[in-house]
Amino acid sequence: MARQRRGRPVNGILLLNKSGGMTSNGVLQVAKRMFGAAKAGHTGSLDPLATGMLPICFGEATKFSQFLLDADKSYRVTAKLGITTETSDADGEVVNTRPVTATPEQVEAALMGFVGNIEQVPSMYSAIKHQGQPLYKLARQGIEVERTPRKVTIHAIRILAIRPDEVDFEVDCTKGTYVRSIVEDLGIALNCGGHVQALHRISAGPYPTDKMLTMDQLGAIKESGDFAALDALLLPVETSVCDLPRVNLTDDATFYLQRGQPVMATDRPRDGLVSLFRDTDQQFLGVGEVSDDGMIAPRRLVVN
Repeated sequence: MARQRRGRPVNGILLLNKSGGMTSNGVLQVAKRMFGAAKAGHTGSLDPLATGMLPICFGEATKFSQFLLDADKSYRVTAKLGITTETSDADGEVVNTRPVTATPEQVEAALMGFVGNIEQVPSMYSAIKHQGQPLYKLARQGIEVERTPRKVTIHAIRILAIRPDEVDFEVDCTKGTYVRSIVEDLGIALNCGGHVQALHRISAGPYPTDKMLTMDQLGAIKESGDFAALDALLLPVETSVCDLPRVNLTDDATFYLQRGQPVMATDRPRDGLVSLFRDTDQQFLGVGEVSDDGMIAPRRLVVN
């Protein structure tokens, strides 16, 4: 007999504005307890140093968290030049200091050189696993292993300010991009070293900054209301896949889809993943995939 989950059947997505000093999993557990939710997960870790958007998926939304993990991200960064740290961020021990001699024009040229398709070697202080062990755990034991470069795309970099030993900028990038590696490589290019002084995630996928809530704001709302007040803050599950083509299904097609069978729809793309809705009431059904014969096979369905 399957063990029943403890907690409420909460469904939806919370845009949490993570504060510094906590792990992403620690913040997730606090949010889960606050909502009394039976099931929850986050969609992409932020380092303890980092702040900003951490979408929390509750209940049925956890089925679609991969789409947010795969989505593009945007960050606001402060790079500290002239100081290299063990972890390439402000939480690490200083390992080297050098004078910063680059002009603002040289800093700008070096930073803009990262725009486009690039390869990054993941930091030893990343969460990538090597033979089942996160790299950061190996690094803390003084073990360094060879890492395979990863291809990522930097869509845009916007420089906000350049000071004698600091640079503020925003970066739009694909999943898997290590901002600390950009800053580390910037320091190498300028012959002075560097590390991430501050990192704030501005957006993740379709979600903008102005929809985020802090833990303090959530706590105040809970104190003044009840679970209904918190639940009203959640975004619908379907917002996680709003970038997919939308297909409406008839009641008959919905019936068969929910029983795991491929169905036909007249208005559909030729291939790829699609978000599915029942035509009569626009109820979100889940995600399907258009096969070679034009049928739509269920891939991730919600339970209503």
